[in-house]
Amino acid sequence: MTTLADSQPMPAEAGRSQPVDALLVRLLPALLERHGDWLAVKDVRTSRYVQVNAAMGAFLRRDVAQVIGRTDAELFDTTLGTMLRAAEQTALAQTGPLLSEHRFEWAGVRHEFAVLRLASPPAPDGTRWLCSVWADQNSARRIEAQFHTALEQLEQQQRANELLRREIADHALRDSASGLYTRAHFEDQLRREVDLSTREHREFAMVFIEIDPPSETVRALGAPAHARILEAMGRLLRGGTRAMDASCRLNEQRFAVLLSGVGLATSHSRMEGLRRQCATQIVVLDAQDLGFSVSMGVASFPHTAHNQDELLASCESALAEAQRRGGNHVTLASIRFEQN
Repeated sequence: MTTLADSQPMPAEAGRSQPVDALLVRLLPALLERHGDWLAVKDVRTSRYVQVNAAMGAFLRRDVAQVIGRTDAELFDTTLGTMLRAAEQTALAQTGPLLSEHRFEWAGVRHEFAVLRLASPPAPDGTRWLCSVWADQNSARRIEAQFHTALEQLEQQQRANELLRREIADHALRDSASGLYTRAHFEDQLRREVDLSTREHREFAMVFIEIDPPSETVRALGAPAHARILEAMGRLLRGGTRAMDASCRLNEQRFAVLLSGVGLATSHSRMEGLRRQCATQIVVLDAQDLGFSVSMGVASFPHTAHNQDELLASCESALAEAQRRGGNHVTLASIRFEQN
């Protein structure tokens, strides 16, 4: 028995060329079939097909045996046959592979193909072959479109998740009864406003708001009436302040508003408008108008206070003065004057 060790050395070309060529001849059709591409070989002298794969036969709705021996003129209409013939003539004039694109309608469907053609050198008897590989671009574009659609859906999902995350985080900072920010958020925003105004030498206003003592009707209706007033108060504060401002609920009766970049005069004007809205707001429960009013104390940084503690005390004093005047009133904190 002859083994590999017993065999004699062979020249590289002699020992490799024919087996490798035979292997490639078997591998190429299998590879193209796997991807659904077409393979066709024509006799250049007769323009007739001498080999096609099953994928091309299926497209033409014929058995492979029914395609071999035919020309494009016998398989396609005149316009398409002429177009293919022109592309083949161009490929025959090349020394290497030629890539072309063909768009045409077949059996009522619009198709788009990338076609790679390669002509063999003439054999001694004049025989010459033209090999073509057809890749369906419609399928590739469908896959690409599906890929982009999947990416867009993924991006939309990520945006939705981010929005939900922010909403959950925002919800954790809000009071459920009024929809306003909680005391923790107020204290954080107050520290930021004081720091920003100190660094940039700018002013801001702070307002304490407290619901005035309830009417007999509200006391009689109890907790549901109080909840309805809190809801109305939150709605008025959200609608009457800017996005850069912070409206918060501090406790059962008290609210606070930070007005960024606003002085005493402007803040007083805005809060006076809010006070009127509260006093005229119709709040109904069990067919009864609840009605409510508020007292407000307005202070500003740095005009009525020079640090955070002074600002809180100044605002508290202004609120107490508004309540002392009988409620339903807006009071400004006193402006501090430096002694020379």
